[in-house]
Amino acid sequence: MTHETTRRTVLLATGATGAAALVAACGGGGDGNGADATSSPTGQDATSAPAGKVLANLDEIPVGGGKIFKEEEVVVTQPEQGQFKAFSAICTHQRCVVGSVSDGTIDCPCHGSKFKIADGAVAQGPATRPLPAEQITVEGNSIRLA
Repeated sequence: MTHETTRRTVLLATGATGAAALVAACGGGGDGNGADATSSPTGQDATSAPAGKVLANLDEIPVGGGKIFKEEEVVVTQPEQGQFKAFSAICTHQRCVVGSVSDGTIDCPCHGSKFKIADGAVAQGPATRPLPAEQITVEGNSIRLA
């Protein structure tokens, strides 16, 4: 006869201390991943990219599209001619780095979440929270982190 391990069995076997640890590990931001959407995979704050760093020239960001800067964990978009926006490149669902910008959305390859290039809002789940905005400045022909 085999014995199937259930959550109750694990909780009973681990005692109160282990149960508390398991409950804490299972808690989270309500999107099923338990990760804090403000920290990066490296443990740094999502807005910790070096300020003032030049990301791109204006002509590198297509109108109606964008460009992902994986090292800085930022995606820069140009929803309309001359209008530049920046968002965290870390998906709010399970913290994957977004993989592409196309057809007006920033797309995550891990589970299919899509975010609008104009405001970072969720266009398609499973993500339930928008991409956080990042601060940029346009100086001459350059886009810089603020």
